Amino acid sequence: MSKHFVPENLPTHLQHYIGGQFVDSIGGETFDVLDPVTNTNYATAAAGQKADIDAAVAAATEAFKNGPWPTMSPRARAKVLYKIADAVVAQEDRLAEMETFDTGLPITQARGQAQRAAENFRFFADLIVAQHDTALKVPGSQLNYVNRKPIGVAGLITPWNTPFMLESWKLAPSIASGCTVVLKPAEFTPLSASLWATIFEEAGLPAGVFNLVNGIGEEAGDALVKHPKVPLISFTGESSTGQLIFRNCAENLKGMSMELGGKSPAIVFADADFDAAIDSTLFGVFSLNGERCTAGSRILVQRPIYNKFVEAYAARAKSITVGDPHDPATQVGALVHPEHYDKVMSYVEIGKSEGRVVAGGGRPENLPEGQENGSYVAPTVFVDVAPDARIFQEEIFGPVVAITPFDTDEEALELANNTRYGLAAYIWTNDLKRAHNFAQDVEAGMVWLNSHNVRDLRSPFGGVKASGLGHEGGYRSIDFYTDQQAVHITLGEVHTPKFGA
Repeated sequence: MSKHFVPENLPTHLQHYIGGQFVDSIGGETFDVLDPVTNTNYATAAAGQKADIDAAVAAATEAFKNGPWPTMSPRARAKVLYKIADAVVAQEDRLAEMETFDTGLPITQARGQAQRAAENFRFFADLIVAQHDTALKVPGSQLNYVNRKPIGVAGLITPWNTPFMLESWKLAPSIASGCTVVLKPAEFTPLSASLWATIFEEAGLPAGVFNLVNGIGEEAGDALVKHPKVPLISFTGESSTGQLIFRNCAENLKGMSMELGGKSPAIVFADADFDAAIDSTLFGVFSLNGERCTAGSRILVQRPIYNKFVEAYAARAKSITVGDPHDPATQVGALVHPEHYDKVMSYVEIGKSEGRVVAGGGRPENLPEGQENGSYVAPTVFVDVAPDARIFQEEIFGPVVAITPFDTDEEALELANNTRYGLAAYIWTNDLKRAHNFAQDVEAGMVWLNSHNVRDLRSPFGGVKASGLGHEGGYRSIDFYTDQQAVHITLGEVHTPKFGA
């Protein structure tokens, strides 16, 4: 496939969606949106400012206070959520094409995103219907029960990697809980977010429950975080941005859920299933172009199998198909944006003085016609990387991996925990005791034993250290978007000290 594929009826201008209407920025501000395989602008988007966030929050507040959604029965809300899921699946082909065009993700990997997004809505529809809350009784004395109430307007700030699916992670539980929302999608990838408005309208979601403001983080995102009538912020993105958001939320004591960066270790012991570990550790860092927070971007390999592992891994990395994201044969596409491409390439250069390059190390050769200026990076493998190296310590967020040897279990644990991050860890061993003990001791919010990232939606998702604050997933998401009010009723005589009698 040589000519650059462009989806049909591609919008040339993306608007906000506020109170059930598509609108431009009040002041007329816009920003350019580019596609990463030609790095040329294909559209403009309305650039939200404080005034636009104010309008969106006002619409969301009105829908929360006076609209039907927060007080509807869980079953009635669930019916709408199921219609949303069906509408998402109906858009699967269109969504995959738009996502690939906007992000540079390979089309085969973009295709699964609609199904996963739909599943989030179905899952939380089932959860709110099945939800039960605590009732506690002391016979003859007291009865206590919990009222669960949606908190209000939720501010959702989402990243540019798999944007549509990650938006659904926040939209599904917040809306299911009865909150109204203002979504600020990432400025690099606003295209697929524009589909939500029509999907929600057709499913019967009342106007004002969902609002979308496009814009730059420092403008629209900042205004949303600081808005006094937004009691909750859910953010997925970079750790340094998370720190800034945390500081800005303190002023109004906002609820915060943050899933941040990662530098996750994959630890391969000598007794591991070698072929399975090779397959999984390759997929874990090179799928989604390496632009994934849970990427196993540090591989720690026990010394008896280290040379064999490095040789096999490098050979496979060199054979990965890099090219046009719309070609079904492509395994690694174009990085999302020139800014991000420059960052990743700067780490590739740093790595050349910190490790030995055994695959990649620059731009791939033989790029498709017309895509020579695209943001392409060849899958890059550094080996013999020291633990204090920048490519061992810092999140690169691209198709770049550092491989380091270890001798003992204790050394493996020390290396695994030796970064500021703690999102995921992947452990490869057939020793059951070692696997469970290592999982217990590794500093990571999520651990996969003999597997890559395959997640049950009921389980908690989140990180420790610089990788996040709080957990989402299952009931923990519902807990974040709701207040749990305790009601106490006395069933017997009340014995109160008689002050002043």
